[in-house]
Amino acid sequence: MVRAVIFDVDGSLIDSVDLHARAWQETFLAYGVRTDFQTVRGQIGKGGDKLMKAFLSKEQIAEQGKRIEEDRSKLFTRDYLPRVKPFPELTALFERLRVDGIKIALATSAKDEELQTYKKITGIEPFLAEESSSDDVSNSKPDPDIFLAAQKKLGIEPRNIIAVGDTRYDVESAAKAGMETIGLSCGGSSPAELRAAGCVALYRNPADLLKHYSRSPIAHRLVRSGLFSRSGSNDTNSSFPLLLGVGVGAAVGMLCARNYSLQRRGSEPRNSEERHIHPDR
Repeated sequence: MVRAVIFDVDGSLIDSVDLHARAWQETFLAYGVRTDFQTVRGQIGKGGDKLMKAFLSKEQIAEQGKRIEEDRSKLFTRDYLPRVKPFPELTALFERLRVDGIKIALATSAKDEELQTYKKITGIEPFLAEESSSDDVSNSKPDPDIFLAAQKKLGIEPRNIIAVGDTRYDVESAAKAGMETIGLSCGGSSPAELRAAGCVALYRNPADLLKHYSRSPIAHRLVRSGLFSRSGSNDTNSSFPLLLGVGVGAAVGMLCARNYSLQRRGSEPRNSEERHIHPDR
């Protein structure tokens, strides 16, 4: 059964991915490194230490890496942080989880200072049981450390936790920690990319997950355990999620738990409304 949900933050709960990419791109340029915006954007979700490796040499990182990270952080805080907004229905989703007795935690590649600001922007702090940031660990995403730090604080076994994230780095990190992941495409990753990474379900954003909550992997496990409450369900019949076969769902779930990095390829959905929900094992 699901006893906790661990959420990524940037791109999952707040609309910030483009802003982070711009801050990195501007900072790199200040150090004489020209980058393509979409290429930088595709690296958002990793920790800054790993992101820099995609654009800088080992020598550059050794000599300037710390200053580049510091300058990027200052630039983001000054010019971009005031523009960060939460995705719609976020607190409503968290309230729904609380009604079902599910603990909520955060696991983010952001620094703790940024995380504290994000909590104020979103208003989610009253719902949180635990949190972990890049300041809590030595290895950032896609290593499992950030999810494991949150899991240890929760004191709940990974098999009883579902992660929610918007990038393949979230999926890979959670899988290494023994958790399945629900994917959100609001951060900019395509459904095909998230499906190939191993997500057990896909939704557009937190509001979409809330709308179809009673058919989500979270509620599915609660139904099996007898703890799911249908009171307050926001589900409708107007856009029924596409159910895949139990065999496929079980296979992907087992691969998520067993393999540290999944490279399975999937096809694009037929339209933007299509969701892929793998029934619980």
